[in-house]
Amino acid sequence: MTAERVARWVERHPLSPAHVDCAIAVMLKILDGKCKMKPTEKRVMALLYRQIAPRTGERLDSGVHELIAMAHGNLDEAMKNRIYEQRVLAETIISRPVMKGFKAMIRRQGLLDERHDAEEAEG
Repeated sequence: MTAERVARWVERHPLSPAHVDCAIAVMLKILDGKCKMKPTEKRVMALLYRQIAPRTGERLDSGVHELIAMAHGNLDEAMKNRIYEQRVLAETIISRPVMKGFKAMIRRQGLLDERHDAEEAEG
């Protein structure tokens, strides 16, 4: 999965502000090391996050984007703690059904797909 393909997917499947929150929360989990997705799925989710980064969520504001941007260049122990705290907060304010619905939707709409694993193995 390439950045261009993710960008096209986002154009065809506009995300609601609640879904933007979910994508932000997944990026926090990736940075925190708590994301249980396959490595290929993590890469796709990081690409999705880059597409939605300019957007604000329903409950998570631009400050979270700033924190994520800072973490990309500096994931020292203090930053890991800040990411952890923000991840826990995000998981608290996003209901489980909303997060599960988001993950089901991106799978159903083809963003996360078993074929991506095959593409990674071939390429």
